[in-house]
Amino acid sequence: MKLLKLITLIGVIPFILFAFNNDDTQKYKCMIQMTNYTGEGAYVVISLMNPQGEYDKTLYVQGDDKEWYHDITQWWKNVYGKKRPNIDAITGATISGGKRAIVVLEIEKDKIDTQHKIRFETAVEDQEYHVSDVEFELTSEELKNKKEGNGFIRYIRMIPQ
Repeated sequence: MKLLKLITLIGVIPFILFAFNNDDTQKYKCMIQMTNYTGEGAYVVISLMNPQGEYDKTLYVQGDDKEWYHDITQWWKNVYGKKRPNIDAITGATISGGKRAIVVLEIEKDKIDTQHKIRFETAVEDQEYHVSDVEFELTSEELKNKKEGNGFIRYIRMIPQ
């Protein structure tokens, strides 16, 4: 009887290890540093773009008031407003001018070095919208570099976890 329990346990251990070990994705800690603008907090949408420049996946949404999502025009038009997906990558707070936020992004390893891009879109109520505040090709090398923003984002840094 003990031998049967031992054999069963040995057979279950690899299954448990496999089930909880997701080697298909890589987590990145992403720091977003905002410029010193005045006004309301910025909504930031981080998307994975396919090689054709189309939205592949929403990685993160900074800001949880869905009433203002339409201000993130391209993402709204192509993803959220069209399909209303259940986004589980939402945090509760927007980011104000001069502040920073640290978020964790989970990216499938098979998207890296395949001409996919990461896009950071930003919008602030009664101010501008930046469709590509930060955008860069998703390569092993580019993920190591500090990226300067073109709008409300001063820069971002990503660190593999």
